[in-house]
Amino acid sequence: MTSEETVRIGYRAPYRFDKLLAFFGRRALEGVELVEGESYARTVRLALPGGDEAQGWLRVTDDSSSQSLILTISDSLINYEPRVSARIRRQFDVETDPQAVHESLRSLDEAVPGAAVEGTRVPGCFDSFETACRAVLGQQVTVAAAGRFAARIVESYGSLVETGIAGLTHAFPTPAEVLAIDDVETAFGTLGVIRSRSRTIVELARLIEAGELSLCPEVDAKDQMERLLAIRGIGPWSANYLAMRTLGHPDAFMETDVGVAQALPELTPRERRALAERWRPWRSYANVCLWNSLEDG
Repeated sequence: MTSEETVRIGYRAPYRFDKLLAFFGRRALEGVELVEGESYARTVRLALPGGDEAQGWLRVTDDSSSQSLILTISDSLINYEPRVSARIRRQFDVETDPQAVHESLRSLDEAVPGAAVEGTRVPGCFDSFETACRAVLGQQVTVAAAGRFAARIVESYGSLVETGIAGLTHAFPTPAEVLAIDDVETAFGTLGVIRSRSRTIVELARLIEAGELSLCPEVDAKDQMERLLAIRGIGPWSANYLAMRTLGHPDAFMETDVGVAQALPELTPRERRALAERWRPWRSYANVCLWNSLEDG
């Protein structure tokens, strides 16, 4: 294994690191991500000026005694630590004031007793295009099935990344690399991906490469959600899910989500959405609280 550097990223307690880890663990992309024990690890590929790139790996653990995440990065990324740390801060939602969120979500307990747990965080992402593709691949299939499709794309079209860590071998293809594939629909079709989802992934890649779509927290979430909804194959669930995970939007809500429906089984989607008005401007956190309630309960 190569040499490494460690930095600390502080957060405000309470902080439900275990729930974030469980979420990422269920969706860990083979070859790209590993969740083992109490740590999250992944490959890293950063675009640099002039067409160059930096590659390496990172690992994240929690040190609750100091209220901080411990981020370890490979020596190949040391010069880019601020960029890597910024992405981890977003992925692990460390900027949130848990008390402010909890005060707004207390009424969740009236609908689902015990659902409003202080310290709940929204799982973000490290690579927004990777997460967007995973969301498209996950439409109307299980989390496990979506993971298998994504893993096949990584194995066939991802870039090799030298990490020295078993299980961390590839990076997900970039938008430009997807657009460079000859006949994506046929290529992905051989991997089991249906044509309509392949077309949606291509359109996401095209818009991102053209600068017409940006999936990062620095942009206006509502504007980008409208652009997402204009893409064939992106409906309200996908737009809200991506707003929550890639744009860092705190107020997205998915009334048709399977987990939300299981947590609120006696309500129709319209009734769930009406109920969620009480949880503004933190409805993204309400989604996560409802998902967690299914496990906690």
